[in-house]
Amino acid sequence: MHPSSELSPAPGWHTTGDPEATPRGLRALCSTATLTGGLTELAWVGAHVLMYPLGTRMEALRPDLRRRTGEQPAAVRALFADDPLAARVPVLLVHGLVDNRSVFAVMRRSLRRRGFTHVCSWNYSPFLTDITQAATALGQQLERICEQTGHDRVHVVGHSLGGLIARYHVQRQGGDERVDALVTLGTPHQGSILAHVLPTPLVRQLRPGSPVLRELEEPAPGCRTRVTAVYSDLDQLVLPTSSGRCDHPDLGARNLLFRGVGHMSLPMHRGVLDEVATTLAGAGQRAARRRHMRAVA
Repeated sequence: MHPSSELSPAPGWHTTGDPEATPRGLRALCSTATLTGGLTELAWVGAHVLMYPLGTRMEALRPDLRRRTGEQPAAVRALFADDPLAARVPVLLVHGLVDNRSVFAVMRRSLRRRGFTHVCSWNYSPFLTDITQAATALGQQLERICEQTGHDRVHVVGHSLGGLIARYHVQRQGGDERVDALVTLGTPHQGSILAHVLPTPLVRQLRPGSPVLRELEEPAPGCRTRVTAVYSDLDQLVLPTSSGRCDHPDLGARNLLFRGVGHMSLPMHRGVLDEVATTLAGAGQRAARRRHMRAVA
């Protein structure tokens, strides 16, 4: 895992049991980690506001083939040591509510620098009113990527609502046939009480216990997508913050807690970037092993 620091970027990850206790009270709010994380969040929000206009246009899928595998830096070769072909698996980034692909400017560049050759973002409609419709559109985008690249599996990284859209497609629309690994960042898997503030059709679906969230609680036996849920104890939009965990028993998700990282900072935080790259680099080989074991059985 990542080395500890004042911000405690290293995630404590767990797949079962209760989530790690989140500090409460005035002392926790005034801690160095919380104050520093809050200031960092404000800085990233300001930067994102400036970048937002640059992300309004759709992004074309352009493979980055500037370097051959053997010419990659040592750190990149080490990342894909177990499965060099994992670098070629397409990665699709899906943004959150009232946002666009500009939120992934840092992550997209980071993944390319780490050796991933097919990285692109997808802008869904800003007038979205239904998660299921967005999930269907996501499935169509995944089909286009597979057709363009010749790959039959894609990795998806979803921030906030984007992670919930991707999960719905994987779990309820057969998307596990296409999605190898799904990583969610600050996604309200169990809803957010803040969704009660804005009574729009889409935001109502993000309320705890909404019909869509109850549907995602239904059994999903045999789901082939590996799910990793990254959440933070400083998330200002996912409340309670433990709602960022994905605890569906059939998904077997790996839940990773990052301390002192705000909601908009998650796609840009170095520790999160490291975790996303490591997860995606190893996902292809582990999925292949599972398919082999099922075939043998």
